[in-house]
Amino acid sequence: MRTSKWNITGALAILAFISAADAQTVRPAPDSIEAHLAAGKNAAGGRDDTPDFYGLVAAICVAPLNAPPRPDAPAPTMNPNRASTYLEPKKAFDDLYWMGTPSRSTWALTTSDGIILYDTQGVYDAEEVIVGGLKKLGLDAAKVKYVIVSHAHQNEVGGAKLMQERYGAHIVMGAGDWDMVDQSVNGFPKGKPKRDIVVTDGMKITLGGRTVTIYLTPGHTPGAISGIFQVHDHGKPLTVAYSGGTEFNFVNDVPHFDTYLASVRRFAAIAAAAGA
Repeated sequence: MRTSKWNITGALAILAFISAADAQTVRPAPDSIEAHLAAGKNAAGGRDDTPDFYGLVAAICVAPLNAPPRPDAPAPTMNPNRASTYLEPKKAFDDLYWMGTPSRSTWALTTSDGIILYDTQGVYDAEEVIVGGLKKLGLDAAKVKYVIVSHAHQNEVGGAKLMQERYGAHIVMGAGDWDMVDQSVNGFPKGKPKRDIVVTDGMKITLGGRTVTIYLTPGHTPGAISGIFQVHDHGKPLTVAYSGGTEFNFVNDVPHFDTYLASVRRFAAIAAAAGA
């Protein structure tokens, strides 16, 4: 109870500072809390009247609870909201296709020698969203040669075992996220994928003359990975930068944010240099 009290007190103090910063006409010192809050408000378009602004401040600017990590949550075996959450697959570019739900994406990069898949949905919807989605797009799941898993949360890695066992696809993941999979107790009711390709920074996955260059970008998860690859829009080549995860769903302490921020800054520079 004491920890929760201080956590709530911290949040209220921050919101009080926001109001105080608005009321003051004196410019705050550069390193003060007021200055950082003002910078955040400016980054939000000068508005602090939206739930997103206050929610973000409370989520990332308040000292974390001194509690043990939550246990590995069981993954559901079916989607209770199937009819409302599965969306029709779409062709995004000449050689890149999308499948998924309003909150989860799987991408298929087609090449002359097969398909490179990015992420695999949850364990309960991979069959219909990926296998069924590829079929609707006129593509064949048996031609998937590589599955790149951006991070090892259930809604990205859930279908990896299916693609590995049924179609022989290679599963590509960062070492830290392979460890997450191996250590998971409840997250894989249909079984886990076998450890396969472990990413090294700058690793290249090449298929049919197409290359995805993969970078280690820890933060969202310990082994999150991001990629640079090329697609075509009516024959015109375009370079894509695919981030391995952007949510702040980790313990909100300074080391985690430092790791996350360093990865974001580094990958942004890599993407800019690649012309993405």
